Amino acid sequence: MADDLFKALADPTRRTILDELTEKSGQTLFEICSRLAMKHQLAISRQGVSQHLAVLEAAGLVETRREGRYKFHDLNTAPLRQITERWHVPDTSGPEKSTS
Repeated sequence: MADDLFKALADPTRRTILDELTEKSGQTLFEICSRLAMKHQLAISRQGVSQHLAVLEAAGLVETRREGRYKFHDLNTAPLRQITERWHVPDTSGPEKSTS
């Protein structure tokens, strides 16, 4: 799973998509494409965005849900927490001492 996660995060366009889903989760493909074009001047096809979303979904960073004929994309930050916990270094310095 970590390999998929690092691969997903390596691409700047995918990080931009995650930024947009952080700002507003539950977007459709059309909404994501519009935000990428308007806010970030990214000229990328719907198919290209869809492929990026598939990589993000395979890494567990994006979850999808269907409501009628619409497919919504939601951000899932759980995989990021797993990474930070994997290499978490406990603070062994103890309480800070006053120098007064």
